[in-house]
Order: sequence, then structure tokens, then C-alpha cells
Amino acid sequence: MSRILILGYGNPLRGDDAFGWRVAERLLELPPDPSIEILCLHQLTPELMDPLSRADLAIFIDAAAAGDPGAILERRIDPESASRAAFTHHATPEALLAGARALYGRAPEAVMISVTGADFSLGAELSPLVGSRLDEAVATVLRMLPRPAL
Repeated sequence: MSRILILGYGNPLRGDDAFGWRVAERLLELPPDPSIEILCLHQLTPELMDPLSRADLAIFIDAAAAGDPGAILERRIDPESASRAAFTHHATPEALLAGARALYGRAPEAVMISVTGADFSLGAELSPLVGSRLDEAVATVLRMLPRPAL
């Protein structure tokens, strides 16, 4: 059985920065699957290297600041592109995957799904444009998940 780790992250009190968190919340409303772990996180931290090392697929979901507001982007994450700089308070998906490989001997296949935010000001609500993209982002994640055997 494949193990999938979904990491929706961002600050739920900074408008569109909460996009990844909100997508993960929606995914948690679906019937549970023991092979899928879904996390709602404020930020990525080095402690995530351990669960990442045990996953076969990692799906990171976040908001982006640059680009056309409301655009949903999907890209593969390459741990080889991680900076060799020391960890600070800000960890990247690439650095976590590289760390998982270095510390635990393996890193999963990984993908990033992001939406370009329109408003990152203080507030608990997504902007209308970004909020309208939640269903599409959830559908994008669901398409990546293996189908159950019939």
C-alpha cells in the first residue's frame, strides 16, 4: 500500500496565505483512508523530514505571492535543487526532502500545488478570487491519489 502525506500550510490569519491550510481542511472532511495522512500546518519545519522519509508521495499545498492572482500551479519538487544553506526559521519543501534523504536514506516523490494569492493582509477569510479556487485545488489533489482496487 502506498503511503501519501499531504501538507497544507500557511497562516490562517493572513488572508490568502491560508489557502494550503483550507485545502487540507477540506480533504480532512472526506472519508478517511489509512494510507493518507493530511496535515494542516502554519509552516514547514525540520521535524517533517521523518514522516516525509516514510511517504511514497508528498503533496505540498501553499499560496504563492508572485503571479496572476487565482492561478493554480502544479510542479514537481526536486530535492536536488535545495540550497546548501543552513536551516533558518523558513524551511522549503526541497530542503525537507533533501534532509529526509540525507538523514533517513529516502525521500518521496513530491509535488507542489499552489495558488497565487490576491490578499495577504490580516484576516481569517480568503479573498473571493482565491476562495473560488478551493474546489479546483481539492480536485487536483484527488486526481493525484491512487484509485482503490475494484
